[in-house]
Amino acid sequence: MSIWKYRLLRLVARVRRYPGLIAGFGFVSGIASYAMVERHEGFARVIAVVMLVSWIWLVLEKALRAWVARRFGFRVPAGVLRYATQMIHQESLFFVLPFLFIATTWHSGQLVFTGLLIAAALVAIIDPLYYRWLAPRRWVYLTYHTVALFAVLLTALPLILRVPTGDSYRLALAVAVVLSFPSLAGSITVRAWWRKFLLVGLMVALAGGGWLARLWVPPATLWLTEVAVATEIDSENRAPANRVHEVSYAQLRDGGLYAYTAINAPLGLRERIHHVWLQDGQEVDRIAIDIQGGREEGYRAWTHKENFPAEPAGRWQVKVLTDAGQMIGMLRFNVRPSQP
Repeated sequence: MSIWKYRLLRLVARVRRYPGLIAGFGFVSGIASYAMVERHEGFARVIAVVMLVSWIWLVLEKALRAWVARRFGFRVPAGVLRYATQMIHQESLFFVLPFLFIATTWHSGQLVFTGLLIAAALVAIIDPLYYRWLAPRRWVYLTYHTVALFAVLLTALPLILRVPTGDSYRLALAVAVVLSFPSLAGSITVRAWWRKFLLVGLMVALAGGGWLARLWVPPATLWLTEVAVATEIDSENRAPANRVHEVSYAQLRDGGLYAYTAINAPLGLRERIHHVWLQDGQEVDRIAIDIQGGREEGYRAWTHKENFPAEPAGRWQVKVLTDAGQMIGMLRFNVRPSQP
């Protein structure tokens, strides 16, 4: 067994000598995994399982290290575990970031969530931040791991289970809330009788806040590949025939408008989405569409609006939302005032 311990310590020494290799490996493998998941969901399943197992390891680290020492006669160096966990964090965050980059609507609140994960990925590849600020603070470290796991589940569950985005969000949030227990327990230092009630209240508040925050979380496996506002649709080719960015009241009155979207979704996924029509920020109509995943160019669908307000002039938007309210994207057009 001593030969394995010797080899393990040599590996750790080499990793410490070239710390940038870990970050480079995480980035390259994350980009590669994005391309692989587009064709095969098995890699997503592996990432999700590894994240769950590593969370269990983090929580039970001391007990598991003691068990290894009793069973095999040597103690696993703490540095080995930290480097392994760092690689898992890098692999996981760089796995989800390509999906989020393409799915994020950058001029919306989704910028906050994606920006948070970008910051988390930077922490994972900057050793002074990771080892001197993050790792020594155990409850912060567990929170960091739980956030990374939440992001992985948001991406992996639609690919693995073929469940709609809203259900995936609920499952990922439920797992994150349950796994947040050690972090919340560690952050509460008081020993009063009401400590348990405070802990339960914090978990309930976390669940409620996480559900409200879904409007700022991009649906990682859904994104728009083509959008258009048009006055006509070529139904044979399922494509917009006359794209417009600005229309007159007369054009609306004659034939209305079409909001055309092609949405990329995983193979086998069935999802209900909504085209929400807004005039100057106020919702005036909401039309549901059922889509199916699997087409590389995206599932092509459109809504046709003919009933417009008496005064339709202004700035219009068509938000493309999931059933849970997460925004996939947005279309914009203007309506010119009618001539007196």
